[in-house]
Amino acid sequence: MTDLIDEIKTLIIETLNLEDVTVADIDTDAPLFVEGLGLDSIDALELGVALHKRYGLTLSDEAEETKEHFASVRHLADFVAAHRNR
Repeated sequence: MTDLIDEIKTLIIETLNLEDVTVADIDTDAPLFVEGLGLDSIDALELGVALHKRYGLTLSDEAEETKEHFASVRHLADFVAAHRNR
């Protein structure tokens, strides 16, 4: 799971062009939005597209579950891992 977590952190950095952020800088359990990494709704859209392209995931912006998946890197990794095992 650690490899997947680092892969998702790298995806976030590359997708959102976070030039001064490294994989080690991103706390796996910290919130991605507002606090923590401080992402916003535009970042969520870009990240959703990147997740779709990389992993074939489809996320609904209206589903309550989507907010849970985007709560932290660990939540995203759990979601990706569960999707891969289908």
